[in-house]
Amino acid sequence: MSPREIRNMDQFAAVSGISRPTVSKYFHNPDSVRQTTRARIEAAIEQYDYRPNIFAMNQNRKLTKNVGIVVPLLADPYFAEIARNLEQRCIVAGYSPTLFSAHGDPEQEVAVLNNLRALKPAGVLLAPLGRASDTEVLAKFCDDVPTLIFDSSVAELGIAFVGSDNQQFTAHITDYLCRTGEPPCFFEMKNPANPNAHRRRHAYLAAMETFGHSPHVISVAGEGWGFEEIGRVGGHDAFARNLFPTNTILCSNDRLAIGLLTACYERGITVGRGDGSTVRIAGQDGHPHSRYTCPPLTTISHDYDAVSKHAADTLFAAIDGSVERWQSTRIEGRLILRDSA
Repeated sequence: MSPREIRNMDQFAAVSGISRPTVSKYFHNPDSVRQTTRARIEAAIEQYDYRPNIFAMNQNRKLTKNVGIVVPLLADPYFAEIARNLEQRCIVAGYSPTLFSAHGDPEQEVAVLNNLRALKPAGVLLAPLGRASDTEVLAKFCDDVPTLIFDSSVAELGIAFVGSDNQQFTAHITDYLCRTGEPPCFFEMKNPANPNAHRRRHAYLAAMETFGHSPHVISVAGEGWGFEEIGRVGGHDAFARNLFPTNTILCSNDRLAIGLLTACYERGITVGRGDGSTVRIAGQDGHPHSRYTCPPLTTISHDYDAVSKHAADTLFAAIDGSVERWQSTRIEGRLILRDSA
C-alpha cells in the first residue's frame, strides 16, 4: 500500500502491524505507550508519511458534559451500588451521568455502546461483560471515546482499568477460614457469567496450596445471572450427593452464598460458627444485603468508595487531557466477620 492510500488510522495500523487501540493511544499521548512501541510507530509514520486527522479525532471528544456509566446487570446489587457511587461522583464533578445496563446480553452491550455514541459523551465508565463481550466492538469504542474500564478487564482496552483485587479477596478470606476451623471447599457455578469467578477459583487453589491444604471445588450447573437460585438448587444437589468434604464452604460470590443459605434452611442444616452449627458459609463481594441474611453472612467486601473514586478521577483526568500510560489498578477488599462463619 502506498502512502497516498492511507486515509485513516485503521489503514495505518494495518500497514504498521500495530493494533488500532495502541496507535490511537500514541496519537493522543506518545508517552502512554511503551518506548519500543513508540519507536515502531514513529518509524511507520516516517515510512508512510501518515498524519492523523486531528479535527476528526476531536469531533468524538469532549463535546458535551455527558458521561456514560455501563454495567452488565443493574439488577445485581453490587453493580447497582458501584453505579450509584460513580453517578454521584460525576454529578459532583459537574458532569451529567447516564446509566445503562447490558442486561447480561452481549448484543445489548453492543447496542448500549452504539446508543452512547449518539450522546457524544465526554467519557464513559464501562464494566464489560468480559469473555462474552464483542472485543472488536469494545476496542473500536474505546478507541473513539475516552473509556475507563472497571470491574472486569478486557485486554488493555480503554485509558486504564480499575477494579478489586480478586487474588487478594480470595486468599485473605481463605486464610481466615483455614485458621478458624476446617479448611474451606469452594462453591461456584460451572459456567459463571462474570469472569472474576475464574480468577477467584484460581486464587482459592493457590491459597490452599500455600496453606498446605487440599483444595475441593464444587461446580454446580446453571447459567446467567440468577445466582441465588443457582446457589439454592446447586446447594440442595451438593448436600444430597455429599459433595462437601468439609464443614466450611467458601462461595464464589455473596449471591451464590445467599442461595446456599436458603438451601441449608430448607434442609434443616444449621449455619454458623457456634458449637451447635453444622456448617460455616462465607461469600465474597460485600453484597449490600449480606448483613441481613440469616445468619448474617461473613464476606470480603469491595471497597466501593475507593474503586469508584479512582475510576472516576482517572476518567476525569483523561477528559481534561491528562492521559497516562495504560495501567491496571486493583484495590484490596476488607474482611467482614459475621455469624455465618
